[in-house]
Amino acid sequence: MKFKRILLKLSGESLANSNGFGVNSENCLKIANKIKKCLDKGLEIGLVIGAGNFWRGRTGTHISRTQSDKMGILATAMNALAFSDILSKIGVDCCIQSSLYIQGVLPPFSISDAISYLEQKKVVIFSCGLGSPFFSTDTAAALRAAEINADALLKATTIDGVYSADPKLDKNAVKYDKVTFDEVLQNHLNVMDMTAISLCRDIPVPVLIFNFNDLENAILFGSVGTFITSV
Repeated sequence: MKFKRILLKLSGESLANSNGFGVNSENCLKIANKIKKCLDKGLEIGLVIGAGNFWRGRTGTHISRTQSDKMGILATAMNALAFSDILSKIGVDCCIQSSLYIQGVLPPFSISDAISYLEQKKVVIFSCGLGSPFFSTDTAAALRAAEINADALLKATTIDGVYSADPKLDKNAVKYDKVTFDEVLQNHLNVMDMTAISLCRDIPVPVLIFNFNDLENAILFGSVGTFITSV
């Protein structure tokens, strides 16, 4: 295996129904089974799930950005609760740690506890982003990757890597096998939040962007998608 410990970032939409909203248990089960196969090979996995299947920070023009982002933060908690239940049902030991502590619902985040759980081969789901508006779940994933000393941050998307332009709009877009953080920032390659890219560059922690259909190959071998590194 290429990695020992990873931070996996999933979009909320990867859990959604065909209309892009809510939680589809079959979709969750497919992802959960892939994660279980990787765990069975000895990998340690931390997980951050977005909230786009319930709420996006700039949805609703008459709601302030601050309040809208707070709604998105709470939506990530719903995804964490749903996905942790699916993992448990297939025999995966997992736990949630949250930037927002809600007694009886969401346990608080603790770096030392998180690392201990990972060493015990538990999947640790980091919920509620960073607990503050104006920071995306991409940035939360970058910070948690740093805190747990992850070998890499893996982000599953609907495309198969980083391109010179949006491949859905530009048929001449070129796919990169490897690109630097500085090139992503300078060329405004919209693969993840720029704050997250800057943080990963400064830590540093490499990032792998890949299509979520290639989840197992990405996690186990890092053999798909595009690597973003310092050099």
